[in-house]
Amino acid sequence: MPELPDITIYLEALEERIRDRPLERIELKSISLLRSVAPPLPGFEGRVVRELRRLGKRIVFGFDEELFLVFHLMVAGRFRWKKRGAKPPGKVGHAAFHFPEGSLILTEAGTKKRATLHAVQGEDALALHDRGGLEVLDCTRDAFAEAVARENHTLKRTLTDPRLFSGIGNAYSDEILHRARLSPVKLSQKLADEEIDRLHQATLETMAHWIELLRRELGGAFPDKVTAFRPEMAVHGRYREPCPACGSPVQRIVHADNETNYCATCQTGGKLLADRALSRLLKKDWPRTLEELEQRRPARG
Repeated sequence: MPELPDITIYLEALEERIRDRPLERIELKSISLLRSVAPPLPGFEGRVVRELRRLGKRIVFGFDEELFLVFHLMVAGRFRWKKRGAKPPGKVGHAAFHFPEGSLILTEAGTKKRATLHAVQGEDALALHDRGGLEVLDCTRDAFAEAVARENHTLKRTLTDPRLFSGIGNAYSDEILHRARLSPVKLSQKLADEEIDRLHQATLETMAHWIELLRRELGGAFPDKVTAFRPEMAVHGRYREPCPACGSPVQRIVHADNETNYCATCQTGGKLLADRALSRLLKKDWPRTLEELEQRRPARG
């Protein structure tokens, strides 16, 4: 799912291409995408995009008369910038938004179509799409600490709760916790002041690092390959690969559709966290340390 750094880059690319340009035509291919009935979508055609905003993980196009299009790309939704008049492709195409200099195509891979588009009017109606999380790049240390301690959950859940923090999801929460050297299952109300300092600093540094890295890589091009799995990441999506800080193999916790990646050496004092997908079956046989895990793992080759 595109998170704060990815959405920031999307917005910067869209600013150059569609702001102050008229939305000439909307070509809606997938009815499931549109989740509102008023104001009607054809009423946006011919109107000029006046602003672009981010609401958490949502992207907002703003028009005159307080009209807004609110996009939530969910896990697999992506924007593509194509030549003017391009059509939404095959099975993955949801819609096309045609502008004078090109067409913005919304696609979604996979069989589960979760991406959404809401057409709303008025700031009050738009505010209903804002989950209220703290904007981490603009917050003070004290505001950050208050949000962390508001509810007593694991740090992984705390960072990804959109009511507490805006724009942080599964991928970047793993990176933040690795940089902060904190366990993903440590309880948020059990943090010492020094740990809160580390977590706050790691959040700022991780978000800023990835925004700048994505900017440099694109060099002004449109972000057509937004992904949560990148080789430059420290732990996310890198199960069994070496941690860049200490060389220990990256570990994981799998729960439902989510996977948490972490380094046991850097974050949990060498302790392996129980992977719910396996520990229920293995019970007492679940290894407790990296050394135990390596002893049980069969030799390769």
